Amino acid sequence: MKKHKKILILPGDGIGPEVVEPAVKILLTLIEMYKLPINIENGLIGGAAIDSLNDSLPSNTLTQVKSADAILLGAVGGTQWEHLPLAKRPENGLLRLRKLLDLFINLRPITSYSSLIDFSNIKPEIIKDLDLLIIRELSSDIYFGEPRGIQFDANHQRIGINTMLYREHEITRIAHQGFKFAAQRNKRLCSVTKHNVLESNKLWFEIIESIAIEYPTVELTHMYVDNAAMQLIQNPKQFDVLVTTNLFGDILSDEAAALIGSIGLLPSASLNNSKQGLYEPVHGSAPNLIGKNVANPLAAILSLALIFEHSFEQKEFSTLINDAIKLTLSQGYRTKDISQDNMITVGTKEMGEIVLKNLLTLIKKII
Repeated sequence: MKKHKKILILPGDGIGPEVVEPAVKILLTLIEMYKLPINIENGLIGGAAIDSLNDSLPSNTLTQVKSADAILLGAVGGTQWEHLPLAKRPENGLLRLRKLLDLFINLRPITSYSSLIDFSNIKPEIIKDLDLLIIRELSSDIYFGEPRGIQFDANHQRIGINTMLYREHEITRIAHQGFKFAAQRNKRLCSVTKHNVLESNKLWFEIIESIAIEYPTVELTHMYVDNAAMQLIQNPKQFDVLVTTNLFGDILSDEAAALIGSIGLLPSASLNNSKQGLYEPVHGSAPNLIGKNVANPLAAILSLALIFEHSFEQKEFSTLINDAIKLTLSQGYRTKDISQDNMITVGTKEMGEIVLKNLLTLIKKII
């Protein structure tokens, strides 16, 4: 790492601060041991920012995110803010952040752990050695399309309107990312849409087909989203890289979490063309778990690993973190969400401490 990097820590709401804390401890350890030129800042987003500054994405945070190379986010949202209009809720701050930084690439790696094979509801032979990547377009589609809102029709009936909209350049750039990531892996890309009934998805199909000629080594296939949802459960290893729309990617990636046993194991990376990224566990704020020391911190720690892999291009540190987690799970340590008979159930803090201890053990072997 030749120049200084900056990571902005946004713990956010709910269990966000609890799961981010162990990840930050691991980050600080790596910085100290390897003299990494990384600066850390802390900021507010979501409900925490609303309570303090009456804005889910305040100006101070906006200034911080623009100069950050990577952002580690805990979670946003909670029941105490659900009475607010949609535009004022914590989640709006996250949507604004994604739009501000043009974070159109959302990566959600799905990797099974050998020590957790028996925990999944899926047959072991189906998920053994599972390694797939879901690429979700993140800055367009029905979440951002206009018009939207709740209105009255001519008969004074309320109607809810959301617009599924994709512009050509938005599809083109995410399609290229899909091919590039597939080319770096096993050279298989599946485009997931509903192009038989949705015009925006028909455009997606046409564009990705036209781009495929630029990547002759990558095999491109297409699948309707309803079939893809079924195939992810029945035969997930048929996939290597899936590229899909914002809405469908949101749903499919959470479904894929069931393959490995818990959404508490699923990290994500949201990137722009400059490799500036927002990294976060996908489990959300989980209000029912706040303060109980039971939340799984592994997805947040894995999100830190993705920072080193994608924004910093230092795969060796990503591998170290992943290996420390594999070692921890192989030793039988579990948080409540992945607890099994004859295993050692530990809390959020304890799991973080064990991963850190194992990380130090692995580092000593290298040094």
